[in-house]
Amino acid sequence: MPLIDVYEWQHSGACVGLDSSVFFSPEAERGAAKQLREQGAKAVCGRCPVLDQCRDHALSAREPYGVWGGLTVDEREHLIRERRVS
Repeated sequence: MPLIDVYEWQHSGACVGLDSSVFFSPEAERGAAKQLREQGAKAVCGRCPVLDQCRDHALSAREPYGVWGGLTVDEREHLIRERRVS
């Protein structure tokens, strides 16, 4: 399948046109600032028409940074570990 077909869903994301800093933390971000940014990113994801495709991509590609499909890195890693155990 051509790559354009595999990633076409990204053009319909609620995140299109938003600054990437909404979804990806600065290097030294910690604590309340990080939680607040992640909550904002998840709010965008919550109204996204391609949430499932984004989440599936992030889990299968093992995206190492940012909020994808409404999940943080830690949440994605937790899901991947759970799937291995099941």
